[in-house]
Amino acid sequence: MSVILSAFGSLVERLADLLQPLFATTATAAAIVLFTMLVRLAIHPLSRASARGQKARTRIAPELAALRKKHAKNPERLRKATMELHAREKVSPFAGILPSLLQAPAFLLMYHLFSGDRMTGHTLLAAPLGDHWADALAHGGVLGPAGRVYLVLFALVAAVATFTYRRTKAQLAAQPLDLGQPTPGAGAIAKVMPLLSFATLITVAVVPLAAALYVVTSTTWTAVERAFLFRDQGRKEGAAPLATRA
Repeated sequence: MSVILSAFGSLVERLADLLQPLFATTATAAAIVLFTMLVRLAIHPLSRASARGQKARTRIAPELAALRKKHAKNPERLRKATMELHAREKVSPFAGILPSLLQAPAFLLMYHLFSGDRMTGHTLLAAPLGDHWADALAHGGVLGPAGRVYLVLFALVAAVATFTYRRTKAQLAAQPLDLGQPTPGAGAIAKVMPLLSFATLITVAVVPLAAALYVVTSTTWTAVERAFLFRDQGRKEGAAPLATRA
């Protein structure tokens, strides 16, 4: 683990050196943002595949509903028919989690790197990258120099979370949550899912600032990426009310 952390720390330091002429004392923070974007760019093909899978699941939803009705009294036959439909349409129920799984190692490395002493002295304006929000509150309070940095991050996260919340809610309204079979509490899950986007606020508050920068950058990338990948659905959702009024 120490070898991986050392190599990762060297990579961040080299990126910071390259960005030093542009960002001066905030070069390390800029390097974290750039590193995050490179990670997200590397897994973008998987995100595209995940989006195609989600669209395919939306497309076959009526067929799945018909299968459930047809085999309501035969769970084994329903399971087999569902698997056959997924195989025929080349839909994987697990494709959507791959991008998140591949991001986890980068986040953990960022967390451990700045939890140690190697990056001591690096800051984002007045906020040390190894400190937490609690440290900012203890040194100047909410409106102190470090506290204001966190206020900007919280505002950005809240804006992205609100955008994601509205988009997720609209998508669930257009295509109800499909858990593969009738599930007690599915309605409650569908109501809670859009609110999960606001959980990032808690993450930013409790992890080191360096890891918070990774989370904020990655979350913003996700919101923009999904808006791009699902832009055709957005046009359909916007056209539906017009058709209804007509």
